[in-house]
Amino acid sequence: MSSKIKNTIIILVILIGIVLVGGLFNYVLLKGKIEEREQKVKDLKLYQLDTEELTQQLVFLRKRVAQLDSILANRKYNIPFSLPQSDFFDFVNQVSYSFSPNSYVNIEYVDMKTEPHFNIYNYLVSGIAEFNDLNHFIYAVEESKLLKKISALDLINNVKVEQDGTPYYLVSYKFKVEVYYSNDDRFYVKEYTENKLEPNPAYDIFYPLVRNEIPPNKDHLLDVQTASLLALIPDGAFLSDAQGNTYLLWEGDNVYLGYLTNINYQTNEVNFVLNKGGIIETVTLTLDRKKEEK
Repeated sequence: MSSKIKNTIIILVILIGIVLVGGLFNYVLLKGKIEEREQKVKDLKLYQLDTEELTQQLVFLRKRVAQLDSILANRKYNIPFSLPQSDFFDFVNQVSYSFSPNSYVNIEYVDMKTEPHFNIYNYLVSGIAEFNDLNHFIYAVEESKLLKKISALDLINNVKVEQDGTPYYLVSYKFKVEVYYSNDDRFYVKEYTENKLEPNPAYDIFYPLVRNEIPPNKDHLLDVQTASLLALIPDGAFLSDAQGNTYLLWEGDNVYLGYLTNINYQTNEVNFVLNKGGIIETVTLTLDRKKEEK
């Protein structure tokens, strides 16, 4: 073999060795570093500080947030985010602000229960209230925008009589309230409109049909049961009570426990309707001072 061929073969071997070594270095040793650099370049391009593009993204995201908030705000109930315990106390104070002096509310915090997707504050609520105030209170708790639920409701009628003899027919109540909240702000609505918390009028089922307590005559109206008819005048009647007090009444005027229903000038009589603790009576007084009860 000539020296020329030997040199050519040696050069080819060297070239092949260089190619193999270069390939191993580029595609084996530097492969991970190249991929890492390429990923870093992509990340930099993704978060590059392009003010105009960022502004457009901000506008789009704000519109999207507003759409989601409007959807959540239109729901009848919402579960709030990270609710403090004091929120329920503030809610009750706002609802009970307009209650009558005979109504009051006691609140006792019991405990907190953790569920997979939300938490629950448990409260024990008790007190005494007029029926309309209690109806308003229960309705407000159940219909509140921030989800609350009542359970274990216990109601008992209660009669309060003032020193002057005025009776108040109240309701003693006790129930549990569960107040829901979440540690996840995905469904949180910061600005919302509270639901209507005023209930429609309801019949007082605790008001007794027949009552032992008769309200006192605080307005000093005519007591028909001890009254006498003195005279009849056009469109009116002149009467007196047992104490000698005189009254001039027309049809429809109020008397103690009732009102004057009719003046009959032909028979010289006046008729009254009285409500004696749920028992309705009709009383007739005649001009000759004879009293007839029907």
